[in-house]
Amino acid sequence: MMPKTDPKADARPDAIRVLIVDDSASVRQTLTAILDDAPDIAVVATASDPFAAARRIQTDVPDVIILDLEMPRMDGLTFLRKIMAQRPVPVIVCSTLTERGSQTLFDVLEAGAVDVLPKPRVDTRQFLLESSTRVCEAVRAAAGAKLKPGRQRARTVEAKLTADAMMPPPVAHRRMVETDRVICIGASTGGTEALREVLEALPVDCPGIVVVQHMPEGFTAAFARRLDSLCAIEVKEAADGDVVMRGRALIAPGNHHLLLQRTGTRYHVAVKDGPLVSRHRPSVDVLFRSAAQAAGPNARGIIMTGMGDDGAAGLLEMRRAGAPTVAQDEDSCVVFGMPKAAVERGAAVRIVALADIHAEITRPWAATSTA
Repeated sequence: MMPKTDPKADARPDAIRVLIVDDSASVRQTLTAILDDAPDIAVVATASDPFAAARRIQTDVPDVIILDLEMPRMDGLTFLRKIMAQRPVPVIVCSTLTERGSQTLFDVLEAGAVDVLPKPRVDTRQFLLESSTRVCEAVRAAAGAKLKPGRQRARTVEAKLTADAMMPPPVAHRRMVETDRVICIGASTGGTEALREVLEALPVDCPGIVVVQHMPEGFTAAFARRLDSLCAIEVKEAADGDVVMRGRALIAPGNHHLLLQRTGTRYHVAVKDGPLVSRHRPSVDVLFRSAAQAAGPNARGIIMTGMGDDGAAGLLEMRRAGAPTVAQDEDSCVVFGMPKAAVERGAAVRIVALADIHAEITRPWAATSTA
């Protein structure tokens, strides 16, 4: 069966060109409707199986492929591996399989998928609205992902809420009681593999770590379990009230904000519902603002690969609160969006390669400018 082509794509020659590969006609229709509502994205074709998709790619290579895993004749993971070995194209995996098991999730990431998404549901208007935001942002990020040398497209930034939606702005000149150290990390596109590399290199007595990685609900638990099996430190999906302690990394659960809080000299986390902040839930800006207020100079903020500017404002608040702040450098980022935004705002004191971020986590604290 030949893939169906969207004639509307011809009217938008500068749009990100997407090929959807899924054996479900309803999923293809839903994803097409979501993406065609975005002015900078066009679905150029859909295919019901990898063979039809392969024929399309031979004559017209899309900018991004959205790929299911469970399909007739050839499974999506096999097709993904073939694409990345023969003709690399940014691929977003959209499947229920990645929600069910950590092994499948990591198989697709290790095979070269740029991102993973849950299958969009159409049972509630709010879910479809937020799913639309997530799908479009994933496509934009994938289009700019660094798979091989090539130009990256400039994208418009949609209106978005700030961390004010979750908590009030920080109070200037507030003194902070000395406590144990805590590391706060934010990442998005490309962050799953980058975080694995960083956390695997850490010793068991490293400072407590709190992480926001942009991932959908249902994925973060599997992600945390997989990292826990690979790392010397404990890694778990954060639950409300979890204590931040040495040798432990807490991963924000998908679809919930994660805040750092302090009782006396001890830190714990709060898991909260709330609106999308900087177009994300969890939001890095929310975590970083909470760290600025709860820990001040006793925290260290690290912003890693990802599209957009989530975390840039929060990292600047951390720096102004006296925290050492770090951004991943452009060469080692899959997408140099979030770190770039932080650097441009003057939020990052240090800019380092991915291979050196683990050393930033264990590096002795030093006073930092609050300018």
